[in-house]
Amino acid sequence: MNSLIFDIKEFGLHDGSGLRTTVFFKGCPLNCAWCHNPECISFNKETLFYPEKCIGCNKCDEGCFSGAKVICGKEMTTKELMNEILLDKPYYKNEGGVTFSGGEPLCHKVFLIEMIKECKKHNINTAIESSLIYFDEEIFKNIDYIMVDLKLFDDELHKKYTGVSNKTILENFKKLDSLNKPYIVRTPLIKNVTDIDDIKAFVGTLKNVSKHETLKYHPLGIEKARALGKIQERFE
Repeated sequence: MNSLIFDIKEFGLHDGSGLRTTVFFKGCPLNCAWCHNPECISFNKETLFYPEKCIGCNKCDEGCFSGAKVICGKEMTTKELMNEILLDKPYYKNEGGVTFSGGEPLCHKVFLIEMIKECKKHNINTAIESSLIYFDEEIFKNIDYIMVDLKLFDDELHKKYTGVSNKTILENFKKLDSLNKPYIVRTPLIKNVTDIDDIKAFVGTLKNVSKHETLKYHPLGIEKARALGKIQERFE
């Protein structure tokens, strides 16, 4: 069993409790206008090209030595990914662990279920970051730490800025809440876009939200989108 992974970041401090290894799955049904990881949206391997780094060596077929061309996306088996995670296990201590992010990790449901099982065998804490565009009861019941995004409450705004309706997402929030398991809601604050009062009102109706975090906008995705041959708007 394998899946397309676009990055593995070690020693993370902002993707759950303690020190964490964050696994970024490639592919997302949403196309957020402010996405700081635009290279994670496509479900296919991609090449980011930074012309200012090109030294004209004409050795692209051998691999880019200057960092001008960056291949995004690597097929990995559950065993290969688990071997990477186990290298970091000594640093987790009591609170750290693995966070599955993306992209949208729930697009890789079968692979993700196997990874959660493998982590449990090794007593490794697991977390997930999801847009809740999908819902899987088995995954949410068995994962240790849950972080879910509520980007916009108004459906028309959601369609305009993410490319999809949020009706399913809002229903999935109710399903998640019914599991009687604590979870964190995250909302990116986008100037002149985020309908934060409506979001807060909706979150207030949910019984098992342990925290509602607001995330500051960062234009990290603009340069990466350009390297993919795309244009991303600046929201400042």
